[in-house]
Amino acid sequence: MKNIVMSKYQYDMPPPAVENGQQSETTPHDVAHQLAAVQSQIKTATDHRSPRYGDAPVTLVAVSKRQSDDKIDAALIAGQRVFGENRVQEANQRWVGRRTAYSDLTLHLIGQLQTNKAAEAVALFDIIEVVDREKLARALAKEMKRQNRSLPCYIQVNTGEEPQKSGILPDQLDEFTQFCKHELALPVIGLMCIPPVDEEPAMHFALLNRMAQRLSLPKLSMGMSGDYIEAIGFGATSVRVGSAIFGARER
Repeated sequence: MKNIVMSKYQYDMPPPAVENGQQSETTPHDVAHQLAAVQSQIKTATDHRSPRYGDAPVTLVAVSKRQSDDKIDAALIAGQRVFGENRVQEANQRWVGRRTAYSDLTLHLIGQLQTNKAAEAVALFDIIEVVDREKLARALAKEMKRQNRSLPCYIQVNTGEEPQKSGILPDQLDEFTQFCKHELALPVIGLMCIPPVDEEPAMHFALLNRMAQRLSLPKLSMGMSGDYIEAIGFGATSVRVGSAIFGARER
């Protein structure tokens, strides 16, 4: 896979911030600057992306899980409107009130969802990125019908086939996608993955792209703070970036 790897530094871009001692000192005053830097890197990476991987714009999903209120407010003031959260309860506490002030918010659920939280998730979020099993797909479809809400969904794929990680296995993806779309009428628009931490992410980004093309799914959610530039090179249409904007998460 080495011949297809796109270096983070190929276009003379500064490396994205990472969670280290320095990043943990990020203040709300730093957030606007770091947000602008990430947006600039996204634009440059998108402009240089090979036509083979499409020309779709890239959405920045700012991952706000376990970040302080003042940092999130700083991002909002700087114009960021798309955020990702891992937990329904935490997201409820954080965003219900802010929706009154910011009617153009878009909230992505990017963390594992239990079926007993499906109703709350459908009520709060705008996009669900973690559809990964039949029981959850059925619960989401039922709640969308009950609440008269149609939320775009991504199927999470366990591209590394890691037993400890959520996601449908690649060899089950085609059947599961057809089940979601045709039997449940779930509005599946794309695929999401989180590559193994000890493997080159490029091979996983390329695999997810091939699977999406095979299934005629237009959206790809892949890439985080350490590898979002590379993910864009393989056709990501959205990237999930937290520490490069906000610094290290609160414990």
